[in-house]
Amino acid sequence: MAHKITDDCVACGACMAECPVEAISEGDEIYKIDPETCTDCGSCVEVCPNDAIVAG
Repeated sequence: MAHKITDDCVACGACMAECPVEAISEGDEIYKIDPETCTDCGSCVEVCPNDAIVAG
C-alpha cells in the first residue's frame, strides 16, 4: 500500500529527493505521492522532519 503525505507537510522537499522511484511531486500546497508509482519502501518516511508521511 502506498504512503500518503498529511497536512503536516511543510513542503521542504526532503522526501522528494529521497524517493528512489520518483513517486513524490510538488502539489498545490504540500507534496503528494503517486500511489501507482510508490513501492512502499519507506525511504520518505525516514527523512520527513515533520512525520508527515504515513502508510496509506
